[in-house]
Amino acid sequence: MSSYNEEINIKTKGEVDIIDITNQVQSIVNKSKINTGIACIFVPGSTGAITTIEYEPGLKKDLPRALQKIAPKGEHYNHHETWHDDNGHSHVRASLMGPSLTIPLINGRVIHGTWQQIVFIELDTSPRNRNLIVQIVGE
Repeated sequence: MSSYNEEINIKTKGEVDIIDITNQVQSIVNKSKINTGIACIFVPGSTGAITTIEYEPGLKKDLPRALQKIAPKGEHYNHHETWHDDNGHSHVRASLMGPSLTIPLINGRVIHGTWQQIVFIELDTSPRNRNLIVQIVGE
């Protein structure tokens, strides 16, 4: 079994910036020369998330609206009392969505649905530079 690691470096625009990273992940898989296995995409940090969506304009508006209902910005969060950084909702949202995603690889291809893309979602309140870790394991 082999493994390969690489990072995806991105600059976000801030809160609820949704960035399609599908092609970047596939490019890393291509470099890895691993044909069958899994790719794990991970964001170090507690205010970012990795998931899949249909990356289209309507859903890019719907998802932030749904997150506002689930963990509203402007509410009181005890986290604010600890750090005074007013991003408690960002931490809650990221905890619910999760920092990683594991995708199967078959014949050197990332397996996803026709309308399914891998995305990073910035949940912090200001723009950030993020380094996403992509680790590929297989044969």
